[in-house]
Amino acid sequence: MSFLGIDTSNYTTSVALMDGDSIIQRKKLLPVKSGSLGLRQSDAVFHHTQRLWRLYSDLVADTDTRMIEAVGVSSRPRPVEGSYMPCFSVGYNAARIIADTLKVPLLEFSHQEGHIAAALYSAKKPELFGREFLAFHVSGGTTEAVLATPDNGGFRLELAADTLDLNAGQAVDRVGLMLGLDFPCGPELEKLALKFDGEIKVKPTLKGADCCLSGLENLCRNMYDNNSSKEKISCFCIKYIEQTLCEMTDRLLEKYGKLPLVFAGGVMSNSIIRKTITERYGAAFAEPEFSSDNAAGVAYLTSRKIKNGDT
Repeated sequence: MSFLGIDTSNYTTSVALMDGDSIIQRKKLLPVKSGSLGLRQSDAVFHHTQRLWRLYSDLVADTDTRMIEAVGVSSRPRPVEGSYMPCFSVGYNAARIIADTLKVPLLEFSHQEGHIAAALYSAKKPELFGREFLAFHVSGGTTEAVLATPDNGGFRLELAADTLDLNAGQAVDRVGLMLGLDFPCGPELEKLALKFDGEIKVKPTLKGADCCLSGLENLCRNMYDNNSSKEKISCFCIKYIEQTLCEMTDRLLEKYGKLPLVFAGGVMSNSIIRKTITERYGAAFAEPEFSSDNAAGVAYLTSRKIKNGDT
């Protein structure tokens, strides 16, 4: 018995199969022109359409598809009314066709739910499905903290804190492009930051538990104009995001009590941020392959829901 997951986010096409406790996945970043900050939705839809069938064919090449018991898909960015991006329609349409052909249930999730589930799978924390926890989803499209509560093998999400302007991943990419890096800039920015061994002082801006990150780009621009090294600017950018997340965490723990913490999303694959937050809070993190956009979490949620009797 296996469970298929599909996710067509704004930057990655991905498919995954969960069989027993193991997940195999195939994914590919969408192409972004050099110097560009991202993709138009029409371009993302086109590239997903060109790539999804190839990834799926490769994934199931050695699989008896009659053993697929259910199909799961991320059909929207977040689990709230009105959340929508055209790129997710590519995955949904493919999932609908596969489920109808195999005559198996189709389960819909949000991209955010998939990210958090992938983190729980990767961190080997299935027990958190049975209790409340706080989860951060930090990426190019989202910078949020949510309160997760158990729900029939999965969880319900309630917004606990948000960015009031720029997302963390957007800040990373804008600073990276300013430094001449290729999009997505996170990995290269991290490499530069790790080469800096000087002192970095940051003062994040928060309103309650919500954060403001738009000023980070301006601060880095000022450093660049004043001839600071690329290494120092990169380190400043990452430490600013790190300390912002730490202050958000402190305020949320004060409000909700000492709940378990989970960090998901592409930005959270950064080793500098991960080290500090792990040491300070003992939080659960996804491994890098499960931090960036992936269908693994969707396959995992599908497995849990079906085994719990939810069709």
